[in-house]
Amino acid sequence: MQRFFDILFSSLALLALSPLLLPIVVVLRFTGEGEVFFLQERVGKGGKLFKLYKFATMLKNSPNIGTGTVTVKGDPRVLPVGKFLRKTKINELPQLLNIWFGDMSVVGPRPQAPRCFNAFPAAMRDIIIQVRPGLSGIGPIVFRGEEDLLADHAGTVNFYDHVIAPYKGQVEAWYVDHQTLWTYFIVIAVTVWVVLVPGSGLVWRAFAGLPVPPDELKVALHYQE
Repeated sequence: MQRFFDILFSSLALLALSPLLLPIVVVLRFTGEGEVFFLQERVGKGGKLFKLYKFATMLKNSPNIGTGTVTVKGDPRVLPVGKFLRKTKINELPQLLNIWFGDMSVVGPRPQAPRCFNAFPAAMRDIIIQVRPGLSGIGPIVFRGEEDLLADHAGTVNFYDHVIAPYKGQVEAWYVDHQTLWTYFIVIAVTVWVVLVPGSGLVWRAFAGLPVPPDELKVALHYQE
């Protein structure tokens, strides 16, 4: 049933958003480096790699510059138009194509680049790849402000690998273990809410039993007991 709703929702969304998406395609084509889409390998169901679609918001060679696949607030690799697209999350909308093609679901663990995926504990990785990754999910909601969080730490990559990644892996694995069609729709509803009310702690009330974040993350993630 989830796959049925994935196809239905992604098809309707692509049609409804076409008046927004087409002008963005034109703007990107004639600004920055002239690239419309950024395709990056991500880890999908069963550990299979697939090409994730995003609007191009960064320099072409950004994975090989600076912090690599980890993006921080004020990252100099982000192009001028890209700042707006990233802040509003519009840059994620081309992933509707990934959903339609079957690489992703509307809801699931956030698809990670291999380098970031390998930072998850091995036991968590084995659980996460049991399902399709999602455009949204509990992990993406909890870590919606990840770029701002990373900006507060000088050792960005080290902090990601040793604090963020282990906890993010627990959250994504928790979703897989509790996945139901009901959870699917609740995640969609909470996603809409946090877009409208940034900084909301609704996710902690909507999904009782989520793993408790480490002390270093509680305040930044708006954790509520």
